[in-house]
Amino acid sequence: MKFWIHTYGCQMNVRDSEAVEALLEAAGHVKSVGEDDADVVIINSCTVRQKAEEKAIGKSGYLCSKGKIVGLMGCAVKRLGEDVFKKLPKISFAVGPRCFGLIPKILAEGRYPCLEVGDNEVPEGLDAHPVTGRAGTFAAVQSYVTVMIGCDNRCSYCIVPDVRGHEWCRPADEIVAEVSCLAARGVKEVCLLGQSVLRYRGSDGTSFPALLRRLQDVNGLERIRFTSAHPNGCTDELVAAYRDCPKVCRHLHLPVQSGSDRILADMGRRYTREQYLAAVAKLRAFDPEIAVTTDVIVGYPGETEADFEATRSLLDEAGIDNSFVFKYSPRPGTRAAARPDDVPREEKERRDQVLLADQERRGLRRNAALVGTVRDVMVEGPSKRNKARLAGRDTGNRIVVWDCDDPAASAVGSIARIRVLEAHPQILVGEECAENMV
Repeated sequence: MKFWIHTYGCQMNVRDSEAVEALLEAAGHVKSVGEDDADVVIINSCTVRQKAEEKAIGKSGYLCSKGKIVGLMGCAVKRLGEDVFKKLPKISFAVGPRCFGLIPKILAEGRYPCLEVGDNEVPEGLDAHPVTGRAGTFAAVQSYVTVMIGCDNRCSYCIVPDVRGHEWCRPADEIVAEVSCLAARGVKEVCLLGQSVLRYRGSDGTSFPALLRRLQDVNGLERIRFTSAHPNGCTDELVAAYRDCPKVCRHLHLPVQSGSDRILADMGRRYTREQYLAAVAKLRAFDPEIAVTTDVIVGYPGETEADFEATRSLLDEAGIDNSFVFKYSPRPGTRAAARPDDVPREEKERRDQVLLADQERRGLRRNAALVGTVRDVMVEGPSKRNKARLAGRDTGNRIVVWDCDDPAASAVGSIARIRVLEAHPQILVGEECAENMV
């Protein structure tokens, strides 16, 4: 059969969809050119925010009306359980985030309707990668690699522990073997995935910094990224791994969520404003240019204007390079959902816009300090906005664009030496240095 997969949500969902694609190809199915051409369409769902879940459910309902075999996978299935069939009476099958390895078997047996949610299963196929047309996940030379699944942090607003289950870490040897295989197939950069990746601890006791050191030695691999982090994991051991492992990119995504100690305590984040700032300072003492990005929630229950202003000031004090702002959305079963959602929608929107404007100013200031420097930029291909330019990212995950005679002919995955000429809030503009790309 021909299949198509729609993916909503985070990088972990993107990686899970890729694994399903690989498992289906191994079972003899063929990826279609789109949903209209497919015999079976699978929607990988997110439920971290209500709107994300509604998009996946809405898309599934639309496809069911077309008479296709339609499957729903991912976090929304785990949250809904049997209720998924009340929302989607015509759905063919639904599998939770730890059960995606069952999809080829479900299709082979044709047992519809089928529900598989599971509580403790370790997914099959975590190391599966498509073998047709590309080696990695989001480009021919870049790939996501799952190192752990689940989360035990239990933040008050977050449904992830309920839908993705308890933390489980893959064996370090298995991860190293997967990355080595990808590198042999041409992958130059991997991004290690975990809900709170710095909590990784292999069955043999391997810590996350120790895992980075092992991956540093993989032949052919040039860059290592990872997401997401927690301030409590910013240890001296991690900083030492940054220092000793040149392949580890100088970027850390470090969600803060709020700059107010009162709100942080209510969220159950297990750090204070001062501790978060100390974590950033420890990284910047090692490398002042290291890029720190973050997630922020506005409109959390009980968030006052003073709490919001504390968040604004923290982001400025930390010199955050980029921030992803989310308006609070109550999720069923979380502690915060029992509280009144008392910040008006209009006020959430205002705070969102204020933080985005702050980020534009702060991003421009941080990027302006890089004008005149030379960046090692991994070529990703022609710029999406200007096909006459090449685009790529430096090790700080900053987007860099530059003029090129023939962007389409440039070697994706090569490293270009780019001198920064202009700074913008979200991108750097430069020129290629005289020396050849490496």
